[in-house]
Amino acid sequence: MRRTRGVNTRARLLAVVAVLGLGATVLIARAVDMQLLNDDFYQQQGDARFLREIEIPTSRGMITDRNGEPLAVSTPVESIWCSPLELLQHTDRLPQLAEAVDIDLDTLTQRLSERADKEFMFLRRHMNPDDADAILELGIPGVFSQREFRRYYPLGEVVAHVLGKTNIDDHGQEGLELAFEDWLSGTPGAKRVIRDRRGRIVENVDLIRAPEPGQALALSIDRRIQYLAYRELKTALTENQAASGSIVVLDVSNGEILAMVNQPSYNPNLREPGDAGSHRNRALTDVFEPGSVMKSFTIAAAIEAGKFTPDTPVPTAPGYISIAGYPIRDFKNYGTLTVSGVLSKSSNVGATKIASTLSNEHQYDMYRRFGLGQASGSGFPGESAGVLPGPNTWGPTEKATISYGYGLNTTLLQLARAYAAIGNGGRLIEPTFVKDANNPSEQIIDPELAQQMLTMLEGVTAPGGTATRANVLGYRVGGKTGTSRKAAGGGYADKKYTAVFVGLVPASQPKFVTAVVIHEPNSFDAAGALVYGGGAVAAPVFHRVMDGALRLMDVQPDNVQQWYAAAPAPTDPTAEQVPDSDPMPEAIGVPTAAASAPGATP
Repeated sequence: MRRTRGVNTRARLLAVVAVLGLGATVLIARAVDMQLLNDDFYQQQGDARFLREIEIPTSRGMITDRNGEPLAVSTPVESIWCSPLELLQHTDRLPQLAEAVDIDLDTLTQRLSERADKEFMFLRRHMNPDDADAILELGIPGVFSQREFRRYYPLGEVVAHVLGKTNIDDHGQEGLELAFEDWLSGTPGAKRVIRDRRGRIVENVDLIRAPEPGQALALSIDRRIQYLAYRELKTALTENQAASGSIVVLDVSNGEILAMVNQPSYNPNLREPGDAGSHRNRALTDVFEPGSVMKSFTIAAAIEAGKFTPDTPVPTAPGYISIAGYPIRDFKNYGTLTVSGVLSKSSNVGATKIASTLSNEHQYDMYRRFGLGQASGSGFPGESAGVLPGPNTWGPTEKATISYGYGLNTTLLQLARAYAAIGNGGRLIEPTFVKDANNPSEQIIDPELAQQMLTMLEGVTAPGGTATRANVLGYRVGGKTGTSRKAAGGGYADKKYTAVFVGLVPASQPKFVTAVVIHEPNSFDAAGALVYGGGAVAAPVFHRVMDGALRLMDVQPDNVQQWYAAAPAPTDPTAEQVPDSDPMPEAIGVPTAAASAPGATP
């Protein structure tokens, strides 16, 4: 019996040792396999805890004016973010964090609670890097920072409507920032890094994709002319107590937009939404009845048809006419005018009689050829095409009123483009915001006709014309005024007007075309009469902007004799010097309330 127990004991001991040895061998083999031969699992688990793939932010492309001056740049900033999952484990640090990021403690606690199972939440974005570092130095668990870029506009509201703006993620939302989003935005990069438990990068492991910065965009805008136009338009709105206004300056030869300004404006550097109406690029999105600036195209159609020449007499007495019971009036009885006189005096009766000799189709075709009733092709987001009713919808009244600028709608850019075609030998060019874009053009009228129109437009700014205040010393100026009543409630509002002027300078070989519109001027002259005509309100803005732009662009004068005539005569240095007072500008009459029916104003 004792031998049996001894044998059994040894056998059992050997069995236990064998089992333990086998188990140890298996464990060792497994460890060797997992840690030396096939270590992917533990590597993946370690990577999951410390290896991260992060985005490498890239800057948005710079926007410059035609001379390389920056209009929009992206600057590096830091954004503070947190891991709610980790941060909520240290609630005692929340008051300190709330104060650091300037968030109410209750608001911060609620936001964290709503995202308690998340690993990412922004706390404050686009901070000065030094301020962000100060927050990180507090050592609050689960709080980190990341590099971003913020858009900055050095000229602020001066060029706001052209550029538009970006959102907080630096993506274009309005204007050219939106139109050229793909060109400007670039492509973020990516890299793998090792982070410690506080989220700090301790090692860059691998570059997955290099960042590609956005491409720069050179605009046709000239910063100097843009500011000049902004200043003078803002001054005009103040002087005339007007509701809004716009100005467009084009290079006649290539359609490049040198300036485009609207008032009221806004500061794109501010994140607050502000007044939605101030964000519209009114020169492109808002339409209005242009008034008498349409007479140029009506007369062009009549001359092209061979029915008139610039010297053909047109009877306008007694200063009014009735078409299908609808009264059309002039400012006064001009008697018999030449076709040129119809333009310079802005006779509605004369324009109506001229249009009556044309077919609806030819009159309409001329308007369409000048780009009316269709988008200009600028590519600007939200541009309006305007409204030009088809000729089959015209009755006698519609045919007459359209001839002098009622019954259709245009944008200011459309008018500038159309008049640029007159100054460019009859070639219509698509306007562009991009420097050296080489946009397409089309010959729409005979160059000889374009020259005749340009000569007649000079008569509008000559003595006795409606736009003497548009003249620029030393330069020949051609242009056309327009004044229309504002539509309201199915009719026309009382004492609410739109004042327009479109001009070309120098008229001998036009370099610039500038269009100005002022909505609802509300100032009064010394006699207490409302001042609202295109010649009195819009033409002076043209004069001031072009007076500066011609010199900025070093355009040679083409009316040197006028310059010499205006120069002060030499004085005897021994004679007593008596200072002269500033001369009063030439008075331009404005229609009375009795003559305020549509079309009664020049």
